[in-house]
Amino acid sequence: MNDSGFSPRVVLGLVLFGAFAFIALLWMIGSGMADREPNAGGAHAAGKGLNGYAALAKYMDKRGWEVSQARSRGALKQSGLLVLTPLHWTDADEIEAAVKLHRQAGPTVVIMPKWLTAPLPRRTLKVKEGWVSLLDADLPKWQGFHDEISVDLGPMRGSGKTAAWYGAGIEGALPVSEKVASGESEDLVALVAGDEDGRMLAGYLGNDGGDTDGLDEIALDEGIEPGEDQMLQPLIFVFEPDLFNNYGLSDFANAQLAEQLALAAIDGGEKKLIFDMTLPGYGRSENLLTLAFTPPFLAATLCLLLAAAVLLWRAMNRFGPPLTVGRALAFGKHELVANAAGLVRRARRLHLVGPPYADAVRERLVRALALPHRLDHAQAEAAIDRALASRAPDAQPFSAAAAAMRSARRPADLLRAALTLHSLERILTR
Repeated sequence: MNDSGFSPRVVLGLVLFGAFAFIALLWMIGSGMADREPNAGGAHAAGKGLNGYAALAKYMDKRGWEVSQARSRGALKQSGLLVLTPLHWTDADEIEAAVKLHRQAGPTVVIMPKWLTAPLPRRTLKVKEGWVSLLDADLPKWQGFHDEISVDLGPMRGSGKTAAWYGAGIEGALPVSEKVASGESEDLVALVAGDEDGRMLAGYLGNDGGDTDGLDEIALDEGIEPGEDQMLQPLIFVFEPDLFNNYGLSDFANAQLAEQLALAAIDGGEKKLIFDMTLPGYGRSENLLTLAFTPPFLAATLCLLLAAAVLLWRAMNRFGPPLTVGRALAFGKHELVANAAGLVRRARRLHLVGPPYADAVRERLVRALALPHRLDHAQAEAAIDRALASRAPDAQPFSAAAAAMRSARRPADLLRAALTLHSLERILTR
């Protein structure tokens, strides 16, 4: 009959449910589910406003690309085409660090910001989450990040005419012609240019050793003699963000241009597109929980969980009934004496045991030999010596053994004297 309030199955179920819930909580924290969601009005891959790139991410996903978002610096090292969308106030050292992390893993595209925006108030149902109004246009000042490149912001066509561009065998238009961003440098090779004055809207570095064979095929200029480091992947600058943001992708030609540039950058590699979210401010640092559920540490985590499951199973299926707990002080004379001896030994009062033990042996012998009770201790011990001498002339006198017992201080001396008294007592009482 089970005396427990719960059956083993119920207890096992509760333990397993609690363990599973705890592991799930750790996994959700480690995977970033507790992190804040990106602002839908920002200039990043999750931005749904005019300045965002959600349309580009969705379009490339529909075209068969593997699209993902990088939330940590470690994720920037994975292979594929990396798209960086830094902000106006992003530190130049952070941009340079992100570029260096990926240059050997795959091509990198840096899209410069231009628009200063404000969120539209959601007063009507027509205004959706993330929609923004364009306040003004301005270019960033990233001192220390490719200072050899000069950027400019100015009108491309006046009188309200549409600003057109051409590149990769495609022609298209920009949504705004009054403020068009462009770049210029001797180290750049043009990929997209304005049809009015040929200003460079997008280009790539051609002399830093990057493998630019695919981009050279669609370049508008002649290639530049490459550098010495042939291990680097292409670095592309997009000076005019309206080519690829949500505002610009309202024109299908811009979407076609984005895919053609991406295909030329990977040059036959895997169609993998990574949007950086660390520079826009939505990165997260890798913690122990994240590493625990990430290869190669995932194997160690699974082994630890398996070991915990084995321990739980053994605990629920132990061999034999549980041991009963005994009394702290057992019954019986032997146990009582053992407990008293242990107490004396722990108290370090062994030198006080000798005299009472010798007196106890003397009193037992007085009764056993029927000696008169009026005798004092010395007379009683003398009488015991005479009785012992008549029975065992060679034995040690009782008075000498009792004196040795009373003067003993060390455990060995006490034991030796006690054994002598015990043997004399047996001689006189048998």
